[in-house]
Amino acid sequence: MGDGTDAIREGRGQERGQDQDRGQDQGQGQDRGRPGRRLSWPWFLVVVVVYLVVIQGLGLLVGLDTSYSDSAFPTTESLVRNALIPIGASIVFGAALVTWLGWWSEVLTYRAPVRRWVRWVPISMLVVALVGLNFGHLADQSVSLVACLLLLGLFVGVGEELMFRGIGVHVFRRAGLTEGKVALYSSLVFGLAHVSNAIGEGPQALVQAVLVSTSGYFFYLCLRVGGTILLPMLVHGLWDTSLFSNLVGDEPQASLGMLLIIVLQASLIVVLLLRRRTIEPAPVPDAPAAPAVPAAPAVPPVGS
Repeated sequence: MGDGTDAIREGRGQERGQDQDRGQDQGQGQDRGRPGRRLSWPWFLVVVVVYLVVIQGLGLLVGLDTSYSDSAFPTTESLVRNALIPIGASIVFGAALVTWLGWWSEVLTYRAPVRRWVRWVPISMLVVALVGLNFGHLADQSVSLVACLLLLGLFVGVGEELMFRGIGVHVFRRAGLTEGKVALYSSLVFGLAHVSNAIGEGPQALVQAVLVSTSGYFFYLCLRVGGTILLPMLVHGLWDTSLFSNLVGDEPQASLGMLLIIVLQASLIVVLLLRRRTIEPAPVPDAPAAPAVPAAPAVPPVGS
């Protein structure tokens, strides 16, 4: 009896060990078969904090005091030192991280189709961003300031999309989340990251964080529409360039384009809320089962 009881206990212990192994496998199973190193979502949050320290820290170290002006970037030098240098460093940080993870092939492409109507999200954003550029105000600025503004738009599009739609989206996707949750969590992290702007902008950064979260969702849809991160980089860069075109120079000047951007953002929020259940492709109906083939009649043996 003693030997039988010990065998039973040993068997149960082995089953518990196997259950624990299966639990660990489920936590890592989504990464199996995928190239590169594993980055869990808590470590991604740490990465985002480091990313923000790079931007804000460099901004404090090399930035210029522009509190004397109502403009975000009154001079070319202030734009370079307060924005281009810190954001440029964040691009280097993000690219180095993707290289270390070995995720470039995965980050550059994204295979998650959507229905055709979702294409209007990037199309409308590109059109409104182009129309919304404050051409009149930019014409009054120096060539160097306008050139640096365009470069800033490129830097913002590349840097933020690489971090949040490149690394962030794939972190949550590798964790086995549905596309809806991938979109939600990556957009929330994107919005919360902009709370760091409170260092320079005060409480209004909280409002900005909420609006930026919705923009993050739009950029996520651009990623799915284009199937490559290059499309959200383009949309994001042009979108921010249009916004910044009102905020440069000695005297910032708002334009009708700002109103167009606000109206489009509000309209997209309403449309996506109403049609959120029709973003994913329609399910493909199962193929009808093949009709059963009647069995051939039995052949009597020869000579019977």
